Amino acid sequence: MDHATMTGTMGSMSHTMSMDMPATTSGAAMGGHDMGGMGGMGGGNSCKISMLFNFYTIDACFLSSDWHVTSRGMFAGSCIGVFLLAMSLEFLRRSVKEFDRFLVRQHVAKHQGAPPAAAAAAAERGSVSSKDAAATATAAGACPAVIPPFRPNVFQQAIRAFLHFLQFTVAYFLMLLAMYFNIYIIVSIILGAFFGAFIFQWETLPLVGQQTSAAQEATVCCG
Repeated sequence: MDHATMTGTMGSMSHTMSMDMPATTSGAAMGGHDMGGMGGMGGGNSCKISMLFNFYTIDACFLSSDWHVTSRGMFAGSCIGVFLLAMSLEFLRRSVKEFDRFLVRQHVAKHQGAPPAAAAAAAERGSVSSKDAAATATAAGACPAVIPPFRPNVFQQAIRAFLHFLQFTVAYFLMLLAMYFNIYIIVSIILGAFFGAFIFQWETLPLVGQQTSAAQEATVCCG
């Protein structure tokens, strides 16, 4: 092989390498850019979420990326908020029962007071003698009038449904928070339920033939 042939071959190889270099460099740059992007996603500003029990505090996220804990004070405030949310669930449960009791008391009082008043009005009109009126009042007191079943009207039922809606919503959010398996959040929920029941379920218990308020709950977990 003569000198001219060797020179031409080396020139061709050099030209080929120079043509291939930009593509290789571009690929390396793209690869470096992709790796840098992945590193940014896994950096200190990302949310820490686990499906196993964990003790995450800083960078823990709950329900939304907007609820991103960036300091210990913010995490302590989150635990206090969850604690109060669990207490509010017990308050709503008590509110539902108290409103039902209020409606029933109104219904019973309305029908229990009617017979004596009717007897007294009849005596005043003179349609019956005073002796007969007294006998009627005595009989009404000894044998109370039969109280018909109570069915709330539309307005009363709307209030009952709204209270149930609030109760269900709070219970559902507590369930979602517990699914982050954060020990601190779970303990906050449990303590909130305990103190909420201690405060809002402290009531007079029936003695015979009735269930306690706890036994009347459809479910203790989810409202």
